[in-house]
Amino acid sequence: MALTTINGIDLDYADIGSGEVVVMLHGLGSTKKDWDLQIPVLSQKFRIIAPDFRAHGNSERVPKEQGVDVMTEDVYQLLKSLNISKASFVGFSMGGAVCFNMAYTHPEAVHKLVIINSGPDFNNAKDSGIDLLAERTKIIKEQGFVSLADTISKGMFPEENQAQWRKEFRQRIIDNDEDAYLHTFGSLMKWGLSDKVSELSAPTLVVASDLDYTSVDYKKSYVDKMQNAQLVIIENSRHGIVLDQAERLNQELLKFL
Repeated sequence: MALTTINGIDLDYADIGSGEVVVMLHGLGSTKKDWDLQIPVLSQKFRIIAPDFRAHGNSERVPKEQGVDVMTEDVYQLLKSLNISKASFVGFSMGGAVCFNMAYTHPEAVHKLVIINSGPDFNNAKDSGIDLLAERTKIIKEQGFVSLADTISKGMFPEENQAQWRKEFRQRIIDNDEDAYLHTFGSLMKWGLSDKVSELSAPTLVVASDLDYTSVDYKKSYVDKMQNAQLVIIENSRHGIVLDQAERLNQELLKFL
């Protein structure tokens, strides 16, 4: 792990392996530990860069300066500081939004995209995802942050044999700065790129869990608009596919990247 100053704040990141660069971007309220079951596999073939987004994990807590746009620039500047001009980007949930935004704002820096249980529009998805955002905001306001952590972790990992994943993910959420989480959360409500998705030309793999918060049909709808995208559906998996179907996900990543 390494800590460096990017855009005036300290960002923590992992830099593991060698070869072509793959940047792995985690989900809202989590950390680069989202990739604990992917990095050991992928780093045997690629150089993996996996940052903690601002206000997440070991990166600096900046409660009021959030959003997909600023997180995209953090990642872009991090790569510049490492003399990396082009990479493939893999994004889970909110990390997928940053991947989309990177491909739109800095297409020259993107080799391939992998979008995992995410989409190009949180502001007008017209899907269960927008309802989920509203629901979580209500939980925070009425029941508190710990209740939100309980709700999210149980929803992602409800099975008895997933108790350890549930416990660890719950703790990652609780470790967040509440104000920073709320600002990041709110920024997702305002962000959307769906009207631009047809302009994206990078080869793209969209991975969808059959039991994700947002439907497979939603993922199909934006894949059909993209120039060079394909959809893979992984069964018996919820939103936390990086853990609950890690082996299958790793197979798809290695095949595509």
